[in-house]
Amino acid sequence: MDIDVVILWVNGADPAWLEEKKKYTPPAAADSNSPNRYRDWGLLPYWFRSIDRFMPWVRKVHLVTWGHVPAFLNCKAPKLNVVKHTDFIPAEYLPTFSSHAIEMNIHRIPDLSEHFVYFNDDTFLLRPMSESDFFRNGLPCTYGREEPWIFTHPVGIWSHAAANDLGIINRHFSKREAVSHHREKFYSREYRWKDNLRTWVLNRLYPDHFSGFRNLHAPAAYLKKTFEAVWEAEPELLQSTCRDRFRKAENVNQWVCLWWQVASGDFSPCVIDNLVNSVTEETIDALCSCIESQSHTYICLNDPEQPVDFAYLSRRLRDSFEKLLPERSQFEINYENETV
Repeated sequence: MDIDVVILWVNGADPAWLEEKKKYTPPAAADSNSPNRYRDWGLLPYWFRSIDRFMPWVRKVHLVTWGHVPAFLNCKAPKLNVVKHTDFIPAEYLPTFSSHAIEMNIHRIPDLSEHFVYFNDDTFLLRPMSESDFFRNGLPCTYGREEPWIFTHPVGIWSHAAANDLGIINRHFSKREAVSHHREKFYSREYRWKDNLRTWVLNRLYPDHFSGFRNLHAPAAYLKKTFEAVWEAEPELLQSTCRDRFRKAENVNQWVCLWWQVASGDFSPCVIDNLVNSVTEETIDALCSCIESQSHTYICLNDPEQPVDFAYLSRRLRDSFEKLLPERSQFEINYENETV
């Protein structure tokens, strides 16, 4: 089975990109237009090193960009496919500065395998992984546990997207039928007994509709056909999402495809070990310790909204990743010269 990896990346300091973005920036773009969303922590080389070292079986890595490429990147690497937005996103949606629009079109990437894993560029692999960690019996491995959505803080754009995603799932699937047809996946030995107990309680309380799913902010295993199915089921909503050049509360995101796989039973139950935290002066020691000790499978390094000592924090993170992944990968320039 061929398995590819897709990652989205933007160079938020590129003058040409900034000029293009400025032309289309609305007066108010909510939290989708924060400069923090586009700044580069200098960690992308370590993302490629982690793929090279911990997932050497990957067929192809598709790096999706606006058009720029990282200075360190070896564009001639056999496993690398640099994909511009214009290569796969329909022209009517371009230019776009919305991750939602990009995500909902990734199944159109040329030469993308049917089975692929989608990464955000703030999530890093810390341990070796096998093909069966992502796909079993041809089905994507997913944490299919139901978990009610509870909002206890200001509702951001991503929360609106999650609510919209859930609405689509409940519009197209009967929870009662899904659980009945795929009971062994909703009640699985892969999950903790507490998770299965929670699922049982939620099924008794809300038998007809899903109340929410666990938000892991982790790499997701997908089938291309899932994206095609969602586009066929909700063309107007997805077209509307893609026409918005910046993220809006009315949009959906790639989680709708992840949860579609769960509701349809097209998944293999698994537990995903991912640490998620914002990078601040208060969290940096624990984050660096996690990287160096490999105490989790993944680590997601969220860019904080509040002001931080960016230079200091980015240097600390780079130092920790350098300890874990000191050798250059095939995706970096001068890789062959340095490994002779």
